[in-house]
Amino acid sequence: MGGRLSGKVALVTGAASGIGLASAKRFAEQGATVVVADVNVAAAEAAAEGNPALHATALDVTDDARWAAVVDETVARFGKLDALVNNAGVGSMADIEACTNEEWHRTFAVNADGVFFGCRYGVRAMKAHGGSIVNISSVSGLVGGRNLVAYNASKGAVRLLTKSVALHCAYRKYGIRCNSVHPTFIETPMVEGMLAAARDREHTKAALLAQVPLGRFGRPEEIADLLVYLVSDESQFVTGAEFVIDGGLTAS
Repeated sequence: MGGRLSGKVALVTGAASGIGLASAKRFAEQGATVVVADVNVAAAEAAAEGNPALHATALDVTDDARWAAVVDETVARFGKLDALVNNAGVGSMADIEACTNEEWHRTFAVNADGVFFGCRYGVRAMKAHGGSIVNISSVSGLVGGRNLVAYNASKGAVRLLTKSVALHCAYRKYGIRCNSVHPTFIETPMVEGMLAAARDREHTKAALLAQVPLGRFGRPEEIADLLVYLVSDESQFVTGAEFVIDGGLTAS
């Protein structure tokens, strides 16, 4: 089957739902073989069922050793790794006075450490032949929020980690590109969970939408379409960049 990603092997984390699942499916539609990695392996298996281009595996992105095993298994099974999307993440709503040590460390473990591990093992697997790493940050990695202290900090870390990896790989002439993507509110289980936890769901939703000039939440498929470009050969001169996809939120 042809397509913009024909013959490529990709690994997507947090791929059992939301942006990760939409991206895995879109990659497969474009001809890639995709490892659907998620801490919820049952959900990953359900997501991959019936699609021969999708292959589920268990991955807790905070587990260094498991990262090494998953990347090694991917290369052993499919012969290479061309693309890695570090998508797995957790939300956190707390200000500097309310955020506990546990919430701070958990948010960083998934959102920052997980991306660090992914980049490290992704570079190791790709440096002989090149590839593309895409790290999912957030508009919260660009602008602050009074009650997002851990989330802001972790997503800001992803933004600059991405640039460091990109420059390292360019300096070493590995042919590996590394870019970050910064979505706003997307129709995902994470956002739905945030709304469900609110005291007044509709008031909270209206407040979020009021921040987006286009007046709606984004769709996972819209992020997936951007990721296809970033992991395809069409973006070979793009590295160390940040792609904002936020309905205009950061324009004002």
